[in-house]
Amino acid sequence: MARLKVQQKRSTIGCKKNQRDTLRTLGLKRIGDVVVKEDRPEIRGMLQTVRHMIVVEEVD
Repeated sequence: MARLKVQQKRSTIGCKKNQRDTLRTLGLKRIGDVVVKEDRPEIRGMLQTVRHMIVVEEVD
């Protein structure tokens, strides 16, 4: 199964509460944090919610 490397690029200051909660659920706490997640529909939905604050790369 493919994996996704997710890095937070923007701050949560001024964003909506659901976006802050989504980043925390993904495991991102501050700018520059990186997590690797499985490529599943639930994760893709969360990434779509905060797409303007993150950078996503596919990792094998």
